[in-house]
Amino acid sequence: MGPPPSTDIGPGIGAFVAFFAMAVLLWLLMRNMNARMRRMAYRERDRVEALRAQEAAGSGEQGSGAAGAGGAAAPGPAPDSGNAGTSSDAPSTGER
Repeated sequence: MGPPPSTDIGPGIGAFVAFFAMAVLLWLLMRNMNARMRRMAYRERDRVEALRAQEAAGSGEQGSGAAGAGGAAAPGPAPDSGNAGTSSDAPSTGER
């Protein structure tokens, strides 16, 4: 009859190359996501600092009448223009 067929067949070099390529792509994806999250946190921190500075300047000018009212209305549109299309962020920043 002859020897039985070999069952020692492994995934081979093709599977190793595919797995390695997926690992490299995953690493690049995580690196990109981390950079975007860090950049988003920096922008949010700068936006909040600017908003607080405007509020502080507006509270100091409230005694001057129309200038104080104009300063109080200006911070509203400024944060929304930087976050175009992200309405879910608006309620969370107002609660702080």
